[in-house]
Amino acid sequence: MINWTGVFPAVTTKLTEAGAVDIEATKASIDRLIENGVSGVIVLPMLGENASMSMEEREAIIRRAVEVANGRVPVLSGLAEVTLENAKANAALYKSFGAQGLMVFPSLGYKTDIRETAEWYKGIASASDLPIMIYNNPIAYGVDVDIETLRLLKDVPEIVCIKEETGDVRRVTDLYVEFGNRFSIFCGVDDLIVESSALGVTGWVSGMTNVWPAEAVKLFNLCQSGDYEEARKLYHLLTPSYHLDVHVKLVQYIKLAEHLVYGAPEWTRAPRLPLVGEEREYVISTVQKAIEDLKTL
Repeated sequence: MINWTGVFPAVTTKLTEAGAVDIEATKASIDRLIENGVSGVIVLPMLGENASMSMEEREAIIRRAVEVANGRVPVLSGLAEVTLENAKANAALYKSFGAQGLMVFPSLGYKTDIRETAEWYKGIASASDLPIMIYNNPIAYGVDVDIETLRLLKDVPEIVCIKEETGDVRRVTDLYVEFGNRFSIFCGVDDLIVESSALGVTGWVSGMTNVWPAEAVKLFNLCQSGDYEEARKLYHLLTPSYHLDVHVKLVQYIKLAEHLVYGAPEWTRAPRLPLVGEEREYVISTVQKAIEDLKTL
């Protein structure tokens, strides 16, 4: 059985200023993440602007990511669709492109109830044998894959992991009480990672790891070893920047942070626009303070 653990960054898709996919910059960023110790990568997450990508672009991103990883870490792909028919078809396609797992969103077109949500995930699981991480983000998508829903999914072997992003850290314990170790449970919120680690999460799907991968891996490993005193020191420095991961403009914020830290292109695809004015200055000042503070460790 698949048992994902560790830090799995939700990889940003690098673009040119004109809005085209910059494959070389994307490949370079994935290699940088792996070289800095992440345990897996997830391409085409929401942070990777999945919904704005054509199928040709998605294929190129998945194939190139698999080439760059070259077996060093598993490569997962986000799967975000409106209809079950498309979701099932693309689950099979992404496997043919080389993806080794799927991070599956709820339907983007309709707020499913418990029965419908369970059937959505069962249907996608039937389309390929790829292991599935359920992307549970009810704040953004209005669907909570809660305990009751997961009871209907616990016997689906392809579903192996929950990305827990309710914002309520108590859910981690509730999942363990109900299901034991049936699912790997990943923290999906950057500014709850230490709290979630204390409750036993096995991994972390992280946005700001794109910016500081070595530091994120160090933070996660400190928590896993129980060294919370040292973990808190690093966490206190990074948390103001980690708050950028939970804003509606997290794509723009994280891409700008990547640009500031290692020169990656900050461009996004419309309707997202580059940051301007006080908002841009806030992100810059937050990231620059973290850059300076990290030098003191």
